[in-house]
Amino acid sequence: MIKIGDIELSDFPLLLAPMEDVSDPPFRALCKELGADVVYTEFISSEGLIRDAAKSVQKLDIYEKERPVGIQIFGANLESMIRSVEIVEASKPDIIDINFGCPVKKVVSKGAGAGILKDIPLMVKLTEAMAKHTHLPITVKTRLGWDDDSIKIVEVAERLQDAGAKAISIHGRTRAQMYKGEANWHPIAEVKNNQRMQIPIFGNGDVDSPEKAKLMRDAFGLDGAMIGRASIGNPWFFNQVKHYFETGTHAAPPSIEDRVAVARRHLEMAIDWKGEIQGVLETRRHYTNYFKGIPNFKPLRTRMVTSNESAGVFEVFDEIIEHFSAQEIA
Repeated sequence: MIKIGDIELSDFPLLLAPMEDVSDPPFRALCKELGADVVYTEFISSEGLIRDAAKSVQKLDIYEKERPVGIQIFGANLESMIRSVEIVEASKPDIIDINFGCPVKKVVSKGAGAGILKDIPLMVKLTEAMAKHTHLPITVKTRLGWDDDSIKIVEVAERLQDAGAKAISIHGRTRAQMYKGEANWHPIAEVKNNQRMQIPIFGNGDVDSPEKAKLMRDAFGLDGAMIGRASIGNPWFFNQVKHYFETGTHAAPPSIEDRVAVARRHLEMAIDWKGEIQGVLETRRHYTNYFKGIPNFKPLRTRMVTSNESAGVFEVFDEIIEHFSAQEIA
């Protein structure tokens, strides 16, 4: 059994990665229903929280059906991060996660996200201060290092554990790589195999098939997998991995009816949460994967991603059922 603080999880839990404009409450709810063991919010700016910025505050919305759920925050200013912990606690998450891995320039340029990989002492100082400031478990998501010449993740992980982190998720790329090239899981395994490490080490990056998840578990010996891009428009991925672990075979792909039902619920929940306009806009990125593999689907997809009203998208859902429900999709 894997534990984050006092939170008990199954062996090799599957975690939904925090993804900007993706891992919002509607999508987290679907992933949770379909096999995710822990879900994380989109990353939230500590500066935005303490300024009461509407977009940041809205990201604090969490719901009972998601638990255990982690709220992820980023920042590089100690005072702001401490104050944001107090604000986050009021939302009653199960976990507070610190983002030390986002490679996006607007975050890195402020010394936050992966930018803090250039200042490991500050990274440790922030973690320690936040761990002391809350009763909730503090976890960390980070990368291997700033670039290939500065990979010190074994030492960094030790120091984060000593500072009070209760689990660490490591993306197998450097900041310099962004999302290019292959993720390198070998340094993550070195962290896990370090006898000083007592906390869970989760792998992240390129877990895009049940076989890859099994490799991460069996060959690399990690404690769990954090799933990001493979889940977009494919919340079934978590249960597909678990089915493969249990049987050694691939689960049957979701039927057309299943795909439409989940995509419809996703859109309905998004509208309930953010209103018609934002709900329609923010579910668009999922449709390509929801309906992947359907032949001659492009005209329908184009209508879905260009419609500014939910009625137009719901109309396409009905047409999909009408035209494709008898087909088997790989």
